[in-house]
Amino acid sequence: MPVRIIGCGNIDRGDDGAGLLVARRLRELGTDTQEQSGEALSLIESWTGAEAVIVIDAVVSGEAPGEITVWDVRAHPVSSSFWRGSTHHFGLAEAVELARVLDRLPDRLWIYGIEGRRFEQGSCPSPEVTRAVEEVARRIARGQERPPG
Repeated sequence: MPVRIIGCGNIDRGDDGAGLLVARRLRELGTDTQEQSGEALSLIESWTGAEAVIVIDAVVSGEAPGEITVWDVRAHPVSSSFWRGSTHHFGLAEAVELARVLDRLPDRLWIYGIEGRRFEQGSCPSPEVTRAVEEVARRIARGQERPPG
């Protein structure tokens, strides 16, 4: 089954660009990807019609910078507390839960979260996030670490 891959973030805000950097790295490896800012309604539209979707975004959960977490959205609700670094008040977590209520979730939806620490305007991604971007791109390119389903 083809998987739609969506990288989210803001490239001008340091680690917040992690999802976009993964999407760009995957394109370099020959994988088709999309880029989104992370705004909820645009995200719901971007996965409309797809059976399987991977979304990559920066998170702030208190883990070490560069830590990678994978959520199977169909199995668990998504907490907006992980996206405290987002510029959107209505972002990825809200998009997932709104799509769940409206029955607009894809059959399979996974979120790869990369723990960030630098979110200031004009900052560069931290070295830990840069390493995690490469790791996530490799995992997705190989089809690894997707929850069963």
